[in-house]
Amino acid sequence: MQRLWLIFAQTVTVALAILFVVSTLKPEWLPPRQAVVALQEAPAGSDDGKVAPTGSYRDAARAALPSVVHIYTTQQIKQQRHPLFDDPIFRHFFGERPEGQAQRNSGLGSGVIVSPNGYILTNFHVIDGADDIQVSLNDSKTYKARIVGSDPESDLAILQIKADKLPVVTFGQMDSLRVGDVVLAIGNPFGVGQTVTMGIVSALGRSHLGINTFENFIQTDAAINPGNSGGALIDVNGNLVGINSAIYSRTGGSLGIGFAIPVSSARSIMEQIIRTGAVTRGWIGVEAQEITPELAESFGLPDNEGALIAGVVRGSPADSAGIRPGDVLLSVGGKAVKDPQVMLDLIAALKPDDRSAFRLRRDKTIVEVQVKIGKRPAIRAEKE
Repeated sequence: MQRLWLIFAQTVTVALAILFVVSTLKPEWLPPRQAVVALQEAPAGSDDGKVAPTGSYRDAARAALPSVVHIYTTQQIKQQRHPLFDDPIFRHFFGERPEGQAQRNSGLGSGVIVSPNGYILTNFHVIDGADDIQVSLNDSKTYKARIVGSDPESDLAILQIKADKLPVVTFGQMDSLRVGDVVLAIGNPFGVGQTVTMGIVSALGRSHLGINTFENFIQTDAAINPGNSGGALIDVNGNLVGINSAIYSRTGGSLGIGFAIPVSSARSIMEQIIRTGAVTRGWIGVEAQEITPELAESFGLPDNEGALIAGVVRGSPADSAGIRPGDVLLSVGGKAVKDPQVMLDLIAALKPDDRSAFRLRRDKTIVEVQVKIGKRPAIRAEKE
């Protein structure tokens, strides 16, 4: 009996050893295990990247991602020399202190490659005051960038890097964009790396926000956060429809209200900067204010349409044409002026040295004057 038990124990030991070796080296020889719970699984398939699942925007993202870059800026800030450093007694005990010490402040943002030879479209506030600008591409290659030109009044700037055969974004058509269309925001929020967020177009033509001098924003609920500035807002086909520019936030994070500069405005400004290094706008030299119901009643106006001329620059085109404070500007070149923002946009769109008809209400009469348009003075950003 003892011998039979010994043979049985040896047989079980050998069988377990064989099972261990097979399960380790050749697990495919073993029968499949039964699932603990019956699960319903999707069939395995190869993701060849050609056909996107229904509801996926990966084709749009794949088309635009390579053209969106990360922008890192550095600014030198000189330290002020403390008066104690000039005191002989202080210098005797503590020695001389070197002049010109500096701290380095770094910022980050995004940009969009618009040409194969290195032109990049971004926001002005991303590169404002920067002494050094580095651009990191989607493939992690990094280049030093130079500023081609900028337009603080629209918050746009053009950079260029020394590279060629770069992936470029495809410009979309603003005319086809509608409220409710799905859009994707691409950028580098908080420096975490390239990120894509999805939302819809919440509104078009947003202005009077006090963000820029010239405003005509696309509003979207696609998440836009610090670091997204200058990045791409694209449609479901991967075409550029806007440049992410600002957010409405009480906390510094996204609250679902983001603003992008329309591609139509960005393209026009970009082409001017690349061609001439600056943006040229019309100017007549007036200060205007909105006509409130109270002002309309005070001035005896029939409605609050138009822009009230509050001041005229001496020697300006408006002064030469006879425009006076107290006049109400009703139209420019036949286009109605609803408020001061519309007036600003209409005048800015005119070419310097051209003449245009301005329709005014003066007292209770309608006056029309011809104004020779001047060139809007450039705003220069001051370095602190």
